[in-house]
Amino acid sequence: MPELPEVEITKKTLQKYVQDQYITDIKIKNYSLRYKINKNFRKNVVKKKIKKITRRSKYLIFHLSDKTFFIIHLGMTGRILVGKNNTLLDTSFYSSNSSINKHNHLYFFFKKYVMIYNDTRRFGFIKFYTEQELLRSSHLIHLGVEPLSKSLNFSYFKERIKGFKKSIKNTLMDQSFICGLGNIYVNEALFISKISPGRMSFKIKDNEIILLIKSIKKILKKSIVFGGSTIKDFHNSEGKSGQFQNFFKVYGKEGQGCPRSSCKGIIQRSVISSRATFFCTKCQVE
Repeated sequence: MPELPEVEITKKTLQKYVQDQYITDIKIKNYSLRYKINKNFRKNVVKKKIKKITRRSKYLIFHLSDKTFFIIHLGMTGRILVGKNNTLLDTSFYSSNSSINKHNHLYFFFKKYVMIYNDTRRFGFIKFYTEQELLRSSHLIHLGVEPLSKSLNFSYFKERIKGFKKSIKNTLMDQSFICGLGNIYVNEALFISKISPGRMSFKIKDNEIILLIKSIKKILKKSIVFGGSTIKDFHNSEGKSGQFQNFFKVYGKEGQGCPRSSCKGIIQRSVISSRATFFCTKCQVE
């Protein structure tokens, strides 16, 4: 599943190609995504300009010229292609394999480009909203703070985890606490902070909170700079592979020695809430 850095760079790439452009037409080849595309979707967006493209958590929000919106969520295997003439640019990193035309479900046509939503497993979705509907969207109203924003700070973190009787990993994965964080980056942030993923959240000390917040922000920023993570399925927004996976410390490193030169621990894999969890058996303190 694309995580925040991958979706952020997808946003930046789409801003480059289709922001400030009018949607001249739409072709829907398959209405049956995770949620069925509304039969009025084409009528609602054609002939409107995409004024702005923003990201909230892992949702791409397209702001239209009449103050309506549509959201794209990439799900597990969704990706967005931008075409010009006979060239396709894979903007969403998602798949090191070539896109298969039969999985092109929706086409947005512009004067110079075509934007294609491609999704093999169809767990992603596209929804249209009025301004009031967007404010009430069940996908957005319960989201926590953005991890790269100033809202993720010591005071917020400390106050929210009071009495949390769940592991710190589950807390960080909770989208109502911090939105957009995914499994890869949570594993890495906990390693850098020397915190065991299984430790109860209310046991995290003040100095560890400060370090954990810094680690989260640092990792996400670094991943964006290096084009996201190419794990099995990811591509860079200009058709190149993301490089951040080359900097992983623990993710996917089961059985290897701890990368800290002063530590003799071994990277272990466990499962927390059905998600693969990687950590050092020695330096990540329980």
